[in-house]
Amino acid sequence: MPSIIEKMQSELALKEIFEQATEYAFKYINNIGDQDPFPSPKAIAQLSHFKESLPTEGIESTEILELLHTYGSPATTAQTGGRYFGFVTGGAIPVALASKWLTDVWDQNSGLYLMSPVASTIEAVTETWLREIFDLNQSVVASFLSGTSMAIVCGLAAARYRIFKRANWNFNRKGHIGGPAIRIVAGDTAHGAVIKAVSLLGFGIDNIEWVDTDDQGRLMLDQFPKLDDTTIVLLQAGNVNTGSFDPIQEVCKRANEVGAWVHIDGAFGLWAAASSNLKHLTRGMEKAQSWSVDGHKTLNTPYDNGILLCADKEALHGALQSSGSYLAYSNQRDGMLYTPEMSKRARAIELWATLKSLGKQGVDELVTGLHMRAMQFAEQLRASNFQILNEVVFNQILVGFEHNDNYTQKIVEHIQLSGDCWVGTSTWQGKLVIRISICSWATTSDDVNRSVAAFVNARDSLTA
Repeated sequence: MPSIIEKMQSELALKEIFEQATEYAFKYINNIGDQDPFPSPKAIAQLSHFKESLPTEGIESTEILELLHTYGSPATTAQTGGRYFGFVTGGAIPVALASKWLTDVWDQNSGLYLMSPVASTIEAVTETWLREIFDLNQSVVASFLSGTSMAIVCGLAAARYRIFKRANWNFNRKGHIGGPAIRIVAGDTAHGAVIKAVSLLGFGIDNIEWVDTDDQGRLMLDQFPKLDDTTIVLLQAGNVNTGSFDPIQEVCKRANEVGAWVHIDGAFGLWAAASSNLKHLTRGMEKAQSWSVDGHKTLNTPYDNGILLCADKEALHGALQSSGSYLAYSNQRDGMLYTPEMSKRARAIELWATLKSLGKQGVDELVTGLHMRAMQFAEQLRASNFQILNEVVFNQILVGFEHNDNYTQKIVEHIQLSGDCWVGTSTWQGKLVIRISICSWATTSDDVNRSVAAFVNARDSLTA
């Protein structure tokens, strides 16, 4: 019997399992348009095939792939299709998927230039492209992270480093204890990822100075406190429920006058800056100090593709410093200086491939197209006498009912079971609502028509 090493050497040489995986992947791609947006009860029940004790001896690789394809594929949510609207989850454009396949085989660690010159080079190029797309100063640097949640953490860590350094306090050595106080100012509809970052970094959620927001979730300027140079202001470019944008330009002006740090949480909404029709929503964003945004939402890269942009390179490096006698930094880009991770996959390559494939015009078309589909969805729902609760400024739609929350829940459950589309719920101003997020390039006008019909059928069924 061959050893495990001999088995793997044979698999690499023969490549049969890679051909098998490719065949299954193509079958999945070919069927995605017809697949239900959410797996059926039968598909979920069959996940029991994965529940077993760890085998003493491994099984054949071909059997593992067959297991994944037979019972795994049907139990996936069809996020790369056009009718999954439950969360702010983008699809994946073809070149991004293909690039991920190739770079997964490369299996590069992008922590240092000496670990992967190609990853380092492509990170540096992508950084310059992001500055151009968002019209940011040449001093702005980029961190390539797992997602916006980690990007917010890194942005606030950089802000903390800068504020403490101005006060002659070495935070890396002394920490918070005995140090000067830092103020956190945020709108009262801030995303949960922002609250998590504040908690993780030790600022304390109870210490946040909450600012009232309007009926769209926009921070109200007449309720805004006086700022100083010990303040971190957290703004939203795209409220997760309504899609609304805070008054970025006005807040940044006030912050810049006193030296406060502004971080813009723009997980999906910051990409509005790349749309000629929507860029007015982010007016003044260049005056902030840091920005968080996902590639895997609006831009439709595969998952694990978050970005922090920071105008203070020294503060970012200082906050995320890495040390070790074995580390060999270069005069090129060394990725671990920009992230908490010391080992990290070369995720920026998929982002680079996406941007190179689309170009500036293609990114504009993609972002604007998501807004157009959202407008179509909202207009058709209104025409069918559904209540739209928000101003559809970007890609988010809130649908409400005069009935109680139980009625809304039943409508949602009927839609989810229809197989025509999948939407989720949220709570807005104390009531249960249906939230629709248009995030996939694959969503067509026909997908919207079919989804609106599912809403009408659900309501008619409850009425009957």
